[in-house]
Amino acid sequence: MEEGRRIHSRLSLCGFHRATIAQNGLVSMYAKCGCLDEARAIFNGILERTVVSWSAMIGAYALHGRGQEALLLFHRMRNDGRVEPNAMTFTGVFNACGVIEDLEQGREIHALAMASGELKSSNAILENALLNMYVRCGSLEEARKVFDTMDHPDAFSWTSMITACTENCELLEALELFHRMNLEGIPPTSVTLASVLNACACSGALKVGKQIHSRLDASGFHSSVLAQTALLDMYAKCGSLECSSKVFTAMETRNSVSWTAMIAALAQHGQGDEALELFKEMNLEGMVADATTFICVLRACSHAGLIKESLEFFHSMVEDYAIAPTETHYCRALDTIGRAGRLQDAEELIHSMPFHPETLTWKTLLNACRIHSQAERATKVAELLSKLAPEDSMAYTLLGNVYAATGRYGDQMRVRKGMTDRGLKKVPGKSFIEVKNKVHEFVAGDRAHPSRDEILLELEKLGGRMREAGYVPNTKDVLHAVNEEEKEQLIGLHSEKLAIAFGLIATPPGTPLLIVKNLRVCSDCHAATKVIAKIMRRRIVVRDTHRFHHFEDGQCSCKDYW
Repeated sequence: MEEGRRIHSRLSLCGFHRATIAQNGLVSMYAKCGCLDEARAIFNGILERTVVSWSAMIGAYALHGRGQEALLLFHRMRNDGRVEPNAMTFTGVFNACGVIEDLEQGREIHALAMASGELKSSNAILENALLNMYVRCGSLEEARKVFDTMDHPDAFSWTSMITACTENCELLEALELFHRMNLEGIPPTSVTLASVLNACACSGALKVGKQIHSRLDASGFHSSVLAQTALLDMYAKCGSLECSSKVFTAMETRNSVSWTAMIAALAQHGQGDEALELFKEMNLEGMVADATTFICVLRACSHAGLIKESLEFFHSMVEDYAIAPTETHYCRALDTIGRAGRLQDAEELIHSMPFHPETLTWKTLLNACRIHSQAERATKVAELLSKLAPEDSMAYTLLGNVYAATGRYGDQMRVRKGMTDRGLKKVPGKSFIEVKNKVHEFVAGDRAHPSRDEILLELEKLGGRMREAGYVPNTKDVLHAVNEEEKEQLIGLHSEKLAIAFGLIATPPGTPLLIVKNLRVCSDCHAATKVIAKIMRRRIVVRDTHRFHHFEDGQCSCKDYW
């Protein structure tokens, strides 16, 4: 930065500071050095603005996360009418749309770029900006279309698509893209490997993750904090907390993100006390905890039922760290209190929030109502939720579960009918299991797997043995208006049961199984998995959206607290 200021001074002394080409360079220099105000001052002083001038300032705004201002400047440029946008301009504008996740404007500007002919010439920077815009706006389908039309996608292009697929839960596609990238001979960057590790983490692809670990070391990325943090996160989410801890211990350099990732790993595995100890160690090492760190700390308290500690950390982040709690922080504290049955205290915490509670808050309280069968309170909360998010099926599902748990089956059917009338569907359960380096995906009620006949036969055999061991199906969570026998058939084909059955027939006896689920495990599957683990003498690890469940010899590590 200082060198840049010296060059600026020399330009002024030589009288070149008024030359448009020099001013354009100064705008870019100040923007890239973090001095947006100085970049804007230079831009405002340019008398004869060229397309480079406008593009440099648009790019500066986008770089600093000021997407709305970048778009306003773009429209000013078009209204000015003296210059036409070029590839550099569109690159900045696409980045701006991505920053503010404005898909509609992104589409409009995409059409403008097509009409201008700029996208007809193969410009990797422009194409990548367009691709990344659709990725950041959450439009996987449009991102795919852009990617498929690229003549020579580079590492950035492949990484963007892998990231998009992972974020949209298209995990098998993400892993397939990485395989194709390797076949194309495109060397991955540390960001690519971090993205693929995230896909492995989300799908439970531990063996593939281990292969990427070897590649990380061979490619010289063993010192990359980004890649190593993604690696420890992958191991933790694939059920191997021991490997995760080894990666963390071996890291040459750790930043606050690394510490936070390890705290999150311990929290997810239900090791609340260990997570809090690591947080203390992080402070002793001089690392500054941020808002994300406290989300993980509060999550650790929630999983371990540490009510007192949860409230202490919640107040400490404000008083000792000057961090303003977000809705997520409140929800973590709320979850801890609600799980303990203190629903009145939970409501009082909501009313103390300095901002209007959104859907996440009410869902957290509604889940606490589900756990403690508080039907009346749940009804009121669900009514609030239906007004805030009328298209969100989760509120109706939770409310239906509360009614079922309290024997109010008429109300349960009414909720089901309300969902049907609104065209809402329960989010389908998906489970993933890795067998022989391949990830298999199962959906609730799925009969499309190549091994479906063997899977259904295994489930039938298991059902008999499970009943002999005392298992009784819990059909209370089934919202469909069907008889008891049909309800048992429905829960018998939940995605995790299908994945477990496949794991049992596809692996040698005694092999541990890891199942990854996209929803919270239901009470029946939780009870069933405890029995299966015991009668089949298997260690079964299930990762749902909330935590890890380690099933062994008829017990679960969560102690039925989830």
